[in-house]
Amino acid sequence: MTENNTATPGTPKTQDNAASRRAAVVINPAKSVGPALKGAIFRLCETQGWAEPLWLETTVEDPGVGQAREALEAGVDVVIAAGGDGTVRCVAEVLAGTGTPMGLVPLGTGNLLARNLGADITDPLSACFDVLNGSDRSVDVVKATLDRSDVEQVFLVMAGLGYDAAIMADTVDVLKDRMGWLAYVEAGIRKLPGKPVKARISVDGGEPVRRRIRSVMVGNCGRIMGGIEIFPEAKPDDGVLDLLILSPRGRLGWLGVIAGIFGRNKNKNETESVDYFQGKTAEITLEREQEFQLDGDHLGTGKHLAVTLEPDALKIRMAAV
Repeated sequence: MTENNTATPGTPKTQDNAASRRAAVVINPAKSVGPALKGAIFRLCETQGWAEPLWLETTVEDPGVGQAREALEAGVDVVIAAGGDGTVRCVAEVLAGTGTPMGLVPLGTGNLLARNLGADITDPLSACFDVLNGSDRSVDVVKATLDRSDVEQVFLVMAGLGYDAAIMADTVDVLKDRMGWLAYVEAGIRKLPGKPVKARISVDGGEPVRRRIRSVMVGNCGRIMGGIEIFPEAKPDDGVLDLLILSPRGRLGWLGVIAGIFGRNKNKNETESVDYFQGKTAEITLEREQEFQLDGDHLGTGKHLAVTLEPDALKIRMAAV
């Protein structure tokens, strides 16, 4: 559902109008394209009839949660997450369920949510313009709990246990800066050898499926690095989770995985190396600890993951696509 908050074209922007609208920019300074970006965004807000934005830089100790809370307390009209997928996830964790929309100014390597939503990932200033002049759409948010912790974390694109999380943990930062998403391919090749782990997966509280897996991925969106569609039918506002279980067997097992993913066999289950499921909740229990990631952020290891979908929990302010 789209809620149109865009001003009528041609309507003059008065000083009162400007004073009534203010954005906050939660920015990862390590991802910033340079000091000129701040001045350019300030000038853009002024020309578009918005007040001077609240500028909040993330830190290693606080990668976005505290800054997003500060923005909410300030009563801004939109909180712009300027950084990579980690910054976006931290801001979304605070904004979900509040009704305050989040805008996207992609500055990272993956920019996975922006790619899945069709937002501008090529020009930060253009992306900011789209936020200031855009409208709201609601997307689903997924809450995740690792090893039965009392702390819930959210993700917007994908969570993973096993092989895919190991790739995120072992990707070389220098290569990311030089090669972009191809750095993940390099890590993926290095991580192909490995032992499967016994897993029990239950969807919507149903009878558990038992597999010897290399990876379990839970998707809220379909597209990952390099434009690869892991879940071809997944949409961020479809109200369901998509699960992908990778269980390669033997020397040629990964060929079965490739066939299962790229052969679009998910409705036929024609390969024993790949299983697809859909639901609103899922619980994954592993025999031993595996690497864990949320939206590309490696967050340690764990043996148990519980996820729950919250439909339409987050508003995104963006240009109509």
